[in-house]
Amino acid sequence: MKKLNLLIIFGGCSPEYSVSLQSAYSVIAHIDLAKYNPILVGISATGDWYRFYGDAIKIVEDTWCNPTDCLPASLSPNRTSKSLLIYHMDKMEVIPIDVAFPVLHGKNGEDGTIQGLIELTGIPLVGCGTLASALCMDKMRAHKLAAMDGIQVPASFVIRKNHDADATMKEAEVLGYPLFVKPVRAGSSYGITKVNAPQSLLDAIDLAFEYDDDVIIEENIAGIEIGCAILGNEALTAGEVDEIQLSDGFFDFTEKYTLKTSAIHVPARISKEKSAEIKMLAKAIYRALGCRGFARVDVFLTVEGNIIFNEVNTIPGFTSHSRYPNMMKAAGLTFNQVVSHIIELAMIL
Repeated sequence: MKKLNLLIIFGGCSPEYSVSLQSAYSVIAHIDLAKYNPILVGISATGDWYRFYGDAIKIVEDTWCNPTDCLPASLSPNRTSKSLLIYHMDKMEVIPIDVAFPVLHGKNGEDGTIQGLIELTGIPLVGCGTLASALCMDKMRAHKLAAMDGIQVPASFVIRKNHDADATMKEAEVLGYPLFVKPVRAGSSYGITKVNAPQSLLDAIDLAFEYDDDVIIEENIAGIEIGCAILGNEALTAGEVDEIQLSDGFFDFTEKYTLKTSAIHVPARISKEKSAEIKMLAKAIYRALGCRGFARVDVFLTVEGNIIFNEVNTIPGFTSHSRYPNMMKAAGLTFNQVVSHIIELAMIL
């Protein structure tokens, strides 16, 4: 059987550029090479596209973007072409693409932008489409849509850069402290602050505005954070739910990628009945936001046993120690099986 050309896109003009490099390296290492011929394309931190020909280890080392291993490249927008264009000094090479897998995180990668470009080309897309990606990246709109389906969400309000500071302080007092200040559209906990007292609020807001033009101020939910990996288009498979154990603060960027003072338990240390309830709700959220392929749904489990929606990551971390593959591993699927299955799901749409 002829191998399919699998376009893997990594890097990106995003604060989460370095995270993408780690995820992409792991995905590349777990591709079924009997079925797929990987075509690697890196997007530099400044947003330039390159066909990468070098050793994949250079991706995780962030030495990939160099004249020896790279040539400028772009996707052809022509739906009849479904191809990658590679620009040599004296010619343009056209490489047909059978399926595209963006292994990107955050803005310009997980927010519907790259998904829209791929969907425009007509190339089958691995993972969530344009609308679902954009909605899930937008914490405010994701919460509103979930709430319309009867799903509990945290109390919150949204401000823009021209907000009235006094009015914001008063509204925050209504929510109560501690509370969270977050960019509406950002990932990996960039720009997020847990605010314990009013005197810290405005500085936290300024930090969040460095990452987005809209900031959401959200009540603190007393309880634990639970994640649920979902796989599928119509028929959905849920991985074993995990639990984040925190010693203090919240699951910020440092904790997510170093686990210096926190731990992740898979399966979560909760009853089987509550785990099943979370899986059912995670599938409902996945469907409500139009997800497909794969995503990780994060919720809060309160001390009273209530499940409150937090967010959906449409391209969760994909390293060997990341939460999504480990939840699927606990459910009986190897990393290789997960990668193969999500690629196959893109081909059957």
